[in-house]
Amino acid sequence: MFLTGVYVLSLFTFVVTLPSELRIGGLFESIHGFHGAAFNVTAEIINEDQSFMKDVRLEAQIETVPPYDSFVVAEKVCELVSTGVVGIFGPQSSDTTDHVQSMCDTMEIPHLAYRWDSRQRRGSCLVNLFPYPPVLAKVYADIVGEFQWKTFTLLYADDEGLLRLNELLKLFTMKPYHVTVRQLDEGLDYRETFLKMKKNGEKNIVLDCPAYILYDVLMHAQQVGVMGDDVSYIITTLDFTTIDLEPFRYSGTNITGLRMVDPENESVGKFVEVWNKHVAENGDEELEEITAENISVEQALLHDAVQLFTRSLYYLDNSTEIQSKILSCEKQSNWEHGYSLINYMKMSEITGMTGVIKFDHEGFRSNFMLDLIELTFNGLRKKGSWNSSEGLNLTLAAGEDTPQVEVMSLQNKTFIVMIALTHPYGMLKENKNSLVGNDRFEGLGIDIIHELSLINGFNYTFKVQEDKSSGNPNPKTGKWSGMLGEVLDDRAQLAIADITITREREKDVDFTSPFMNLGISILYKKPQKTPPSLFSFLSPFSPEVWWYVIAAYIGVSLLLFVMARISPLEWTNPYPCIEEPESLENQFSLNNSFWFSLGSILQQGSEIAPIATSTRLAASVWWFFTLIMVSSYTANLAAFLTVEGKSVAFKSIEDLANQNPPVIKFGAKKGGSTANFFRYNFFTLEGFKFIHISENLAVHA
Repeated sequence: MFLTGVYVLSLFTFVVTLPSELRIGGLFESIHGFHGAAFNVTAEIINEDQSFMKDVRLEAQIETVPPYDSFVVAEKVCELVSTGVVGIFGPQSSDTTDHVQSMCDTMEIPHLAYRWDSRQRRGSCLVNLFPYPPVLAKVYADIVGEFQWKTFTLLYADDEGLLRLNELLKLFTMKPYHVTVRQLDEGLDYRETFLKMKKNGEKNIVLDCPAYILYDVLMHAQQVGVMGDDVSYIITTLDFTTIDLEPFRYSGTNITGLRMVDPENESVGKFVEVWNKHVAENGDEELEEITAENISVEQALLHDAVQLFTRSLYYLDNSTEIQSKILSCEKQSNWEHGYSLINYMKMSEITGMTGVIKFDHEGFRSNFMLDLIELTFNGLRKKGSWNSSEGLNLTLAAGEDTPQVEVMSLQNKTFIVMIALTHPYGMLKENKNSLVGNDRFEGLGIDIIHELSLINGFNYTFKVQEDKSSGNPNPKTGKWSGMLGEVLDDRAQLAIADITITREREKDVDFTSPFMNLGISILYKKPQKTPPSLFSFLSPFSPEVWWYVIAAYIGVSLLLFVMARISPLEWTNPYPCIEEPESLENQFSLNNSFWFSLGSILQQGSEIAPIATSTRLAASVWWFFTLIMVSSYTANLAAFLTVEGKSVAFKSIEDLANQNPPVIKFGAKKGGSTANFFRYNFFTLEGFKFIHISENLAVHA
């Protein structure tokens, strides 16, 4: 580690006026217990370093604080300054950090942080070693641009994650980018979120979540199918490489993240050595030994913060005599060297575990370098790097970023390949009698094996499975039958046919990617159209409607008869030549009333015409009713005569199984996955006759 600057060593000698013991204070939450250990380990490394501060010992004073209790944190700060600490490190909680920063500004005590903070401000006593958020957002934007994403999803876990992604979102507000923002479900189950993403076809994902839930999030994504060759992830956490990603190596998913701690860094090796020694000597069960590959960013940043502070303090002491000072929160007092030390740190440049530590003119760490890491079949692999001056730099060529899986050589080997004579996968040629060996067969499966043999240079011999059975395990012995049994018993090495990939088969047999995807369908003969019956003319109306029409017909006829009898106008002279007739005649007799109503229904006229106003009104209402009924009947009759009725023979599997006697014969390929599916999965349905369907499957296979 080197501090930039010009020192004339031949003319001047550094005179150290620092006290023999320097106290630095650390405020760490109980949930971050390893921070205190990293604090002590770094102090031990500095005390063992003979290159500077030979006569000064660094004393680390640690206080454990609750994450969100500002009052307790304030008390701990007062306790630390009363012991004469010259700098305070931590805590990590955003609520308590702001309170500590305010107190340090008042007393001019350097406050060093190593956390993501979107509210960093100039002119304070805070020195934050975490990369400046707007610059970090540009890193992710450069990766998105390199991947040429036009549509992607920003997936975050909490409010702080949304703030982080908001910086990235600002860079993609203009067209042609289409950005979807989603939040992970609360709790420990994230499958529902990924199911929604799968339904919407979201393939490009920027994932922001804490490192401690990253494994579960990716596992749930894999369980619901949001992984594969067409899915890509950009992980924003800088602890990406510390997570166990072994379960996702062979998913084919493009998982890319960033690394800030280079495992080959000399400072990293020294830290790992002292840490593991510290763990062995103290026997703390909460701490574990670490490697250079799984050091967290917070551990590394805390180490670098202590290194930056002590080296700046040491070199500043050569120009100004620095002494620690006991302060009190009850009195208005400050440390006169505080701002000088803070400004010196912001102008310094050292190399630590997180690379070059350098601040810009505003005091933010905007100059840093990150490694671009991707997950491959062979594990994590460095694909490139990013730095503030050059941006994103990929070190792998386009053809090198997809590692090849080690494949056993197939050259000049001979394999026995199982086939079934099932059209169109495997068939006998028409002139089979004049052919021998593999030349007797043709079909899709035959052609695939032939082309594979040309590519990989192997030989093959086809063996026919006479019963065409793919294979099933014996429930008692576990021994497989059919083609799969031949392969498992090493009587054949390969099998190609219409074999369905099932979970049970995958336990014992390795399958290639399917060359054809099929579904299960139920086929049955279409019922023939039956000739119309004698009374099919009644079909347009239901029986109830017909009964209502008959009742209306009778009622109207009787009503006309009664009204005509009552009305004097309906009584007429049958002989107009006789002025004083002895009797009058009424045209609406009972028979004529029924005849008049029937003629109206059949759209036929009659010589009977109502005379009185009452009978005319009743007849008009009846005529309007018959007009509507006849029009509806005519339209429905035409539809019934032209549209063929659909008859459904059965609606469910239960209908087939419960036939008594069985009219529709049903079945599936004997020994196939479809038959097994019905045999082992549907017997639990209420009222289902498992024995009956099994017999049908066996007979009609």
